[in-house]
Amino acid sequence: MFVDEAQIEVRAGDGGDGAAHFRREKYVPRGGPDGGHGGDGGDVVLVADASLHTLLDFEYKSTFTAESGQRGAGKNRDGKTGADCIVAVPPGTIVYQAETGEQIADLVVPGDRLIAARGGQGGRGNTAFATATHRTPYFAEQGLPGERVRLRLELRLIADVGVIGFPNAGKSTLISRISAAQPKVASYPFTTLQPQLGVVRVDEERQFVIADMPGLIEGAHEGVGLGDRFLRHIRRTRLLLHMVDLAAVDQRDPISDYEALNGELAAYDEELASRPQVVALNKIDLPDSEVFLPLCQEYFAERETPVYAISAATGQGLHELVGAITTQLEELGPRATDQREPQTFEMPQLEEQPLRIFRAGEDVFLVQGTEVERILQRTNLDSEEALLRLHMALNETGVIQALSRAGAEAGDTVFIGDVELEYQP
Repeated sequence: MFVDEAQIEVRAGDGGDGAAHFRREKYVPRGGPDGGHGGDGGDVVLVADASLHTLLDFEYKSTFTAESGQRGAGKNRDGKTGADCIVAVPPGTIVYQAETGEQIADLVVPGDRLIAARGGQGGRGNTAFATATHRTPYFAEQGLPGERVRLRLELRLIADVGVIGFPNAGKSTLISRISAAQPKVASYPFTTLQPQLGVVRVDEERQFVIADMPGLIEGAHEGVGLGDRFLRHIRRTRLLLHMVDLAAVDQRDPISDYEALNGELAAYDEELASRPQVVALNKIDLPDSEVFLPLCQEYFAERETPVYAISAATGQGLHELVGAITTQLEELGPRATDQREPQTFEMPQLEEQPLRIFRAGEDVFLVQGTEVERILQRTNLDSEEALLRLHMALNETGVIQALSRAGAEAGDTVFIGDVELEYQP
């Protein structure tokens, strides 16, 4: 099954907590703090894998979680960093933020990586808080949570040549003749319900990837038929092979079909309509082709458009067609992405939110802000000493003063995130 859209949730690992620990050794009467730091949480990383050609796997699994960092231990032993979660996607996958629709990365080159969710930082052990005046800190920091992100994946197949044409023009038959692909072939509309990829080996050194784009009919850009779903895949191709049904098996006019399909490309994307094309007049083995062949040859000669009369069913003219495609691709040269090395992309950093105080009731206040929420996440609320340090940190960052200006009095309730605290000036 071919799947070209998916939504996933990625969850980076949480940072490990620091350790509040003291040396306990024989003959060492004044063992100081020796709590190690917590390990950082693992990242979730999307990697373009050349062995994949569909997003089908995400139909069965849509949540990916990296390993959390381990907590620190005594004897200054730091916790182990959490393992990254590697998620393989096919080359050509575009990654968007699900909520905003913002494009984050285009993983087009095999090996391209996107750090989709960053792991939380590990907390510091109590050794980090020992000073000349406070030699025995009984608290340590907690690790920060890892990022949680919902992503939308959109696959655009990477092929050198995109085969377009009305249903029953012979696209699938052609691909089955010139490559090892074996698409379903039948004489009814929309036989092909998904793009088909094939590798055409010209000789020992030259080859190209060809893709059948199904379901293109009039109105495709507006959702008629199947075309609007697959038109985006054509954007990856360097060259279009336009298949025309010369025998008019479905009582259609070949020239009108050619013009209508180019009109659909222009309506969807003007750039697509101007992309280089090779025109193949198919089904010259059928009797009715004798009527339309000279008309089509005259039509394309007036427009100085080279055409190739072929029979995908018998193989007639295919050698010349493949040669023409190969020559055209060589003249176009490689894509810019074919020449670059794999890159690493990162999700944009979340914008730091300033400190804000809201009165939620007569004696209830809400505190918001990235820095103050991070301080709270670091604090072990079960430790009296850690709570004292929290109060000092809130004072240093101006939270206490801001609450006082907002009218808070001793004993009022203060919410920072989901945590309820009592205000003490």
